[in-house]
Amino acid sequence: MLEDWLAPKAAALEARGLTRRLSARAADGDLIDLAGNDYLGLARDPRVVTAAADAVRTWGTGSTASRLVTGTTELHEQLESALAAYAGQGSALVFSSGYLANLGVVTALGGPGTLLVSDEHVHASLVDACRLARSRVEVVPHNDVDAVEKVLAERNEPHAVVMTESVFSVLSDEAPLPELAAVVRAHSAVLLVDEAHGLGVSGNGHGSVHAAGLAGLEHVVVTMTLSKSLASQGGVVLGPPVLREHLVNRARPFIYDTGLNPAACAAALAALQVLQAEPDRPAAIHAAAARLAAACDVPPSRGAVVSVPMPGPRETVRAAELCLRDGVRVGSFRPPSVPDGISRLRLTAHAGLSAADLDRACAVIVDAIGVVS
Repeated sequence: MLEDWLAPKAAALEARGLTRRLSARAADGDLIDLAGNDYLGLARDPRVVTAAADAVRTWGTGSTASRLVTGTTELHEQLESALAAYAGQGSALVFSSGYLANLGVVTALGGPGTLLVSDEHVHASLVDACRLARSRVEVVPHNDVDAVEKVLAERNEPHAVVMTESVFSVLSDEAPLPELAAVVRAHSAVLLVDEAHGLGVSGNGHGSVHAAGLAGLEHVVVTMTLSKSLASQGGVVLGPPVLREHLVNRARPFIYDTGLNPAACAAALAALQVLQAEPDRPAAIHAAAARLAAACDVPPSRGAVVSVPMPGPRETVRAAELCLRDGVRVGSFRPPSVPDGISRLRLTAHAGLSAADLDRACAVIVDAIGVVS
């Protein structure tokens, strides 16, 4: 039954060059990694690794239950306090993934009386959250503040949430946060900003919301992931304490999910402490991203990701294979992962890249693009 059902679907993907396959990587190697999201280069930092190992020895390998039962440890509370203070927010609530943090906050704020307004380029987690929220959803053109204002002005719902990313995950452009915040406030709505690619990168590491002077405002809510700059796992929702209390009681992905494991909490907390102690790391990310963008002749990135348009999905995969053969791992993004339907090489800059690494990576990537284009 499954063969007859699924085989035609697989064949359709293969015909379009969109089949995805898992590829295991070794624990060690001499590859230059421009595909992972370890923006600050802390995933193997001894301070972060030691903190995670110590947490396992103290707390065990798992949190043992949901956060409302036995899944909240002292580490969870320490991490939440540290994240809120660093981001300039009134409170924080940690989820077991960034995906679930977005699902949790949108569905907890959503419902028949809430309009959800979504930028067309938001992450899949926010798209799925809209589908689950039981709200009317309006998708607006990318970074179009006038379109947001029009939808808010014409709504009948008493509440509204406008969703965007601070730095977008594929194109790595930046949302017009001050303008969005002003429009949202004027229409008594809430602005939800996904800072997955802003934390540790923009605003000297504090994120784009903090840099724009919007941190701590009652009508601005922030989500972040712990799996990129903080080299760990998990997600967090930040905002006023009244929001945290609401999520504890209403966010199903928080209530019914096992809490984030203590080792991940400890690793994220240690990575945040390294970022605070070494504030030059975000600048190193931007310098590396600028070097990669110049080599590939694409516009400078606002974040850590450099997006290189390719002729098509097969050429994208082939270029990534050629890079890997020559010792450089890059991302190959194809529909539906790209919001505008254009396949791309996705190059991730990180603070640990040396000048020699960048020189080598640029040469390999340019050669691979030349072969397939």
